[in-house]
Amino acid sequence: MTTKATDSLERDVESLAATPAGQELPPNAEQVVNALLDALEHGDVRAARRDESGTWHAVPWVKRGILVGFRAGRLVEMAAGGAFSFVDKHLFPTRAFHPAQGVRIVPGGSTVRRGAHIASGVVCMPPMYVNVGAWVGKGTMIDSHALVGSCAQIGERVHLSAAAQIGGVLEPVNAAPVVIEDDVMVGGNCGVYEGTVVRAGAVLGAGVVLTRGTPVFDLVKEMVYRGDGKRALEIPAGAVVVPGARHVKGDWAAAQGLSLQTPLIVKYRDDRTDMATTLEQWLR
Repeated sequence: MTTKATDSLERDVESLAATPAGQELPPNAEQVVNALLDALEHGDVRAARRDESGTWHAVPWVKRGILVGFRAGRLVEMAAGGAFSFVDKHLFPTRAFHPAQGVRIVPGGSTVRRGAHIASGVVCMPPMYVNVGAWVGKGTMIDSHALVGSCAQIGERVHLSAAAQIGGVLEPVNAAPVVIEDDVMVGGNCGVYEGTVVRAGAVLGAGVVLTRGTPVFDLVKEMVYRGDGKRALEIPAGAVVVPGARHVKGDWAAAQGLSLQTPLIVKYRDDRTDMATTLEQWLR
């Protein structure tokens, strides 16, 4: 899609989004929403972008367009390959793939929703789910029971292990979505939420949970990483993060032996760590 075409699509989306609540949308609403969803699927536009400094930002007009799609949509009964049926807004059916796209969808109940970009070489193990507005890069594996939430950005050669949950952030429209950069290993039962950014090459051990308010203690650099109302939590490139715990302050808490879950950075990725994570290649 050319810059001119993208600018035209943005203007059309913003015009629709400006329609007051309760007022009927213009007749071209479905056409504009479908054009946006096509552009998202092809990777021509994204719900988030990385600027020259490396900071990720939401692209509000794209999110507004998705929300307009929900507003314009009507509930219909749908079917996915005849295996099961469901009810959703008619503008957001499940995606279908063909072999030339190079995406491997293993049988067993996986679903990719309309408006999600799935690059060539992605492997989807059943059952998994990718929501609207998400972007999944080349060579990534999405394992069983993993979720990629709305507008989440997943880089290339990422491994989302079984039951990993990558949260979605559709509203507010200016809130940055969860970002998992290239070559990240996300262990089983991990949860990454609230606009957290996991930088390239990091490893999240099984069971790590990250939110904007989660303090992450770096035992190597002896510092603490935190997010706040204006800034996302960021996991440094190459960091190896495992579940940990810290004591709860106060005499009573100490007497009860209470502690809080706290992710710990115990090392930074090296050749031995890479060897441990290359086992996934045997599954491709």
